[in-house]
Amino acid sequence: MTEKRIGILGSGDVGKALARGFARHGWDVQVGTRSPEKLDAWLDETDESVSVGSFGDAATRGELVVLAVRGGAVDDVLDLVDDDAFRGKLLLDATNPLEFSDGEPQLLFGGTESLGERVQTRLPDTHVVKCFNTVSNAQMVDPTFEAETPPMFVCGNDAAAKKETDALLVELGWPGTTDAGDITSARYLEALVPLWVRVGQQLGTYDHAFTVVR
Repeated sequence: MTEKRIGILGSGDVGKALARGFARHGWDVQVGTRSPEKLDAWLDETDESVSVGSFGDAATRGELVVLAVRGGAVDDVLDLVDDDAFRGKLLLDATNPLEFSDGEPQLLFGGTESLGERVQTRLPDTHVVKCFNTVSNAQMVDPTFEAETPPMFVCGNDAAAKKETDALLVELGWPGTTDAGDITSARYLEALVPLWVRVGQQLGTYDHAFTVVR
């Protein structure tokens, strides 16, 4: 069996949840972070197929890369990695440009641009697909909803990359994807997230997801 290697850039709740989820599905996972030593205790409690390194280590090791850092940290993190580490790869962008300075979720920017577009512009030789950003980290792998699990919203410029993402999400327990279009649609998937948070505040839980009904 061919080893499947993934690099996950980010060691917060999203990065850790994805690391454990991918490991559960047989992937060799490396988490990229600024301070690998701070994850020693977490690593001791995690699947042995998960390792920790720098952002550059994880991006280079992974055949597939997931960007799972805070929205405001995206540029700084990409500055720490040689662009060649991403070249030709599928990069799943799970980030959101959110800030909570007044206690409510707000977009750092939006309407005419998005983090997804910024990442694709920064890495023109990488196949960026916006993915995972519209659900909670607890539901990203092996989701369990009271109702039928909806497809995951994605967008990106490359049809083959979106097809690969669809197959990957099926492996991770999703029924597939709802394709929202090219990477400019990341503006609207990211803008959906403040609403998702506010709905969660009203529900008292963040295990919900949005879908399209026809």
